[in-house]
Amino acid sequence: MSNTQQLNDLTTQVRRDILRMVHAVNSGHPGGSLGCTEFLVALYQNLMNRKEGFDMNGKGEDLFFLSNGHISPVFYSVLARSGYFPVSELATFRKLNSRLQGHPTTHEGLPGVRMASGSLGQGLSVAIGAAQAKKLNNDNHLIYSLHGDGELQEGQNWEAIMYASAKKVDNLIATVDVNGKQIDGTTDDVLNMGSLRAKFEAFDWDVLEIKEGNNIEAIIAGMTEAKSRTGNGKPVCVLLHTEMGNGVDYMMHTHAWHGKAPNDEQLAKALEQNPVTLGDY
Repeated sequence: MSNTQQLNDLTTQVRRDILRMVHAVNSGHPGGSLGCTEFLVALYQNLMNRKEGFDMNGKGEDLFFLSNGHISPVFYSVLARSGYFPVSELATFRKLNSRLQGHPTTHEGLPGVRMASGSLGQGLSVAIGAAQAKKLNNDNHLIYSLHGDGELQEGQNWEAIMYASAKKVDNLIATVDVNGKQIDGTTDDVLNMGSLRAKFEAFDWDVLEIKEGNNIEAIIAGMTEAKSRTGNGKPVCVLLHTEMGNGVDYMMHTHAWHGKAPNDEQLAKALEQNPVTLGDY
């Protein structure tokens, strides 16, 4: 899918999916999911080199690892609408015996999910391992990963960041969702991390920023630039500036909707702001 309008239409539909999923079970994380909708739509529909079908080996294709697994609603919606499993299965989100648990798991056997990511801070380590496996297999495809900015307060990330540059893991593009918010408030108030760009550059990463992280065209342009920087001896970090709760006016500019589901009235208002485009499940 390459047409910008088609991508924007899909983005709107994914937002509807997210809202309806968390509302149905009164549980889940809509804020970060809505903030990363454009990114994941662009990644799966335009940027990644994917092959038909799914297997855990992932040879001969680009791979994606979601580290901030609490934004599973957007991940599941994009996977379903990219053909990994039936869209109708989104109705089972967070229900007993569902493959769509609150945080992605691998033992459920859900196509598209390559790692369990309920515990924050582990995804970059897994992504680096996958990137090194690509090199050992002489597979020139790329590894993508997504992380929360608050997630970088976990120390394991910085061991992995140091390792990736030291071992010249240059087939990796790690994207950080920089929305400045986490469950307990702003990232500056909870644990100020200073300049993420300066930190990654100090660890010898190639860093670029996408200032309009909720704009499909800006994301495609920025990520295409990131892809062009791979293979040059350094891992690549993309700082993606997004708005938590994007697309729903009362969820934006606050951390309050990090992990709270809308009630019936709130859902109706949110869906009015995101008219159906491709059809609800």
